[in-house]
Amino acid sequence: MDKQTITIYDVAREANVSMATVSRVVNGNPNVKPATRQKVLKVIEELDYRPNAVARGLASKKTTTVGVIIPDVTNIYFSSLARGIDDVATMYKYNIILANSEENGPKEIQVLNSLFAKQVDGLIYMGHTLSDEVRAEFSRAKTPVVLAGTIDPDEQVGSVNIDYTEASRHVVDKLIKDGNQKVAFISGDLNYPINGKYRLEGYKQALKANKLPFDDSLVFETDYSYKAGEALWSQLQAAGATAAYVIDDELAVGVMNGMIDHGIKVPEEFQIITSNNTILTEMVRPKITSISQPLYDIGAVAMRLLTKMMNKEEIDEKTILLPYDMVQRESTKA
Repeated sequence: MDKQTITIYDVAREANVSMATVSRVVNGNPNVKPATRQKVLKVIEELDYRPNAVARGLASKKTTTVGVIIPDVTNIYFSSLARGIDDVATMYKYNIILANSEENGPKEIQVLNSLFAKQVDGLIYMGHTLSDEVRAEFSRAKTPVVLAGTIDPDEQVGSVNIDYTEASRHVVDKLIKDGNQKVAFISGDLNYPINGKYRLEGYKQALKANKLPFDDSLVFETDYSYKAGEALWSQLQAAGATAAYVIDDELAVGVMNGMIDHGIKVPEEFQIITSNNTILTEMVRPKITSISQPLYDIGAVAMRLLTKMMNKEEIDEKTILLPYDMVQRESTKA
């Protein structure tokens, strides 16, 4: 018999039991006589029957599948979040479909629609920003959605993050107190609220608290990439910066190596603090001081929030802020 075509019907016929009995055995239902269970399991093994999760889902109207959208699957930040999501999903017996949106408008909508077409029970979205198009798809699908490491300024969609404004204010204040009058703010796209609204706001608050003027020439908007960071050193020098708060670790490594390649000593002549505390911060020399976000926990809490929504449990708070820390390393003065 062809493996591909073996169905629950074949197992039932071969074991001489009803399809309901096979279903109960497969799903671990205790209401089956031990002798019958043994007989069915033996047939399942002989025929090499693989229960079809999607077909099972159609019968129960629940595919127990969660879609996860990541903007860049190669970025360590997102893979750490995804681990937390996956562990909690496994605990609650949900399957994960991971999709890479490449931070590209049309691709993002296409990926969203493809996940909704697969009848996912819920969705975790990690794109950097919530465009109006994406919002429209969310409300059209009527599927529970939680954001992880992404903010909804209107607080309509559930989300799990740290307080990015407070974290930025904290580290920029440290750089200023360490004697830097000109601290650069090095960011990805400022149209993303997480950057242009929350992090930049924290940067401005730190300047204000230290009676320093806000200077546009110290704000750099670039790609989240090593090369982009490396290319910034001459502009940073031209702006007179002696320190930088960088919002992505790979970008921060690029900025630091660009400086060192041009004879600038870190931290003696230039100090750097980064944002995500991924393994990269410890793989480079000098090691980089960083805000420490509980990345795994952000993913895990987002998944738990989503399970509550999918099961229509009561939810106290849909906008969740987890605690952050700062890890002092060698790219800043002790």
